[in-house]
Amino acid sequence: MTIVSEDLLRRYDVPGPRYTSYPTADRFVEAFTDGDYARAVAQRREATLPQPLSLYVHIPFCESLCYYCACNKIITRHHGKAQAYLGYLQREIDLQAAQLGGRPVVSQLHLGGGSPTFLSDDELRQLMAMLGRAFELAPGGEYSIEVDPRTVDAGRLEALAAMGFNRLSFGIQDFDAQVQKAVHRVQPADQVFALMEAARRIGFESVNADLIYGLPRQTPESFARTLQQVAQLRPDRIALYGYAHLPERFKPQRRILQADLPMAGQKVAMLSQALDAFLAAGYTYIGMDHFALPNDSLAVAKRQGRLHRNFQGYSTQPDCDLVALGVSAIGRVGATYSQNAKTMEEYCDLLDQGRLPIVRGLALTRDDLVRRAVIMALMCQGRLQFETIEVAWLLDFRSYFAAELEQLQSLAGQGLVALDGEGVQVTPQGWFFVRAVAMVFDRYLQADRQRARFSRIL
Repeated sequence: MTIVSEDLLRRYDVPGPRYTSYPTADRFVEAFTDGDYARAVAQRREATLPQPLSLYVHIPFCESLCYYCACNKIITRHHGKAQAYLGYLQREIDLQAAQLGGRPVVSQLHLGGGSPTFLSDDELRQLMAMLGRAFELAPGGEYSIEVDPRTVDAGRLEALAAMGFNRLSFGIQDFDAQVQKAVHRVQPADQVFALMEAARRIGFESVNADLIYGLPRQTPESFARTLQQVAQLRPDRIALYGYAHLPERFKPQRRILQADLPMAGQKVAMLSQALDAFLAAGYTYIGMDHFALPNDSLAVAKRQGRLHRNFQGYSTQPDCDLVALGVSAIGRVGATYSQNAKTMEEYCDLLDQGRLPIVRGLALTRDDLVRRAVIMALMCQGRLQFETIEVAWLLDFRSYFAAELEQLQSLAGQGLVALDGEGVQVTPQGWFFVRAVAMVFDRYLQADRQRARFSRIL
């Protein structure tokens, strides 16, 4: 049994940021321009020891609409659009390469979407060649791609491995046929099991499976069957997300009937079932909604205190600058965040003008940087040392964060954190609610009670 009580699960079933960045993306402003980004890149170029570099490429296309989806995507069966998009990606890569200078080394690459496997094998090879001309992909790096199981077979997985990808992420969500039909994403379990077998045979270093609880027509009984199948599938990593029904923000969700959604009590029961099932199956709980087998590099990194966090979630890679390519992609360079245009029309128009398609972002203040260090220590290490922050930022922690330490007393009383004279320790129970612990130090959130725009913590 898990050590998490149903009372705590209910109490913390509230909206909150995922803290893939701090400040969060909803705080970005249009006053941040491609000129601000150019200055940040210039500072990186002049640094004696620049941060390691990571790449993210957003492929927005999908052949069919999944009703639950809140990603930036374009639904089309016209695969000719991919070739035109690659042409614009080439322009963006060229502009980025010109600013970065040389051929910088990249140790981490992630293709997300949308469905990156919407691209044909030839188009994916073309994209990897484009990236390879501008960046040096370091041996032993992490090169991952999100895979829609309905768009690949064993032959395609072999092709991905030959291109240099060594990590996969399969979108499963749920194996129940009725749930799949309700969200317009039908994919037989046999198909996913065959792909997992092929991925192991080919030698991918790690395979992740995405699951969602709280979907229409899900019940604790049906989800228990899915959990059993996932335990048999035994992916190296599992990402378990709670479905956030926000039809006022995401049009595809308007096709989901409110009456088909599980009740709050059922959703809590499904989460509790999942925690029990994955821990019983031998998975290490990484934090938030991530699990990994004990020998997976993510679990090893947690044991060794080397976890990091970026826009793709938990990572084993050092704190990186991130160059983001493609429509809506979010990057980070130095003390700045930047985001590309969210519509294809605006993205292409800016590139036609010879400009990077950055339309908003944020230059972090000193307070932002201090709080980012605190939040990332909690989210990744589960331990916050006062002295570490004081030495790095030349401040008195207890004075600077007096109000936050007062708030933490309540969480300590609930058994989520332990406080002592040296720092804050997230308890084993508190790991399940680490977002709530981090939220205490979010200056923007504390001043803003309109939190419904975020997904729920659980």
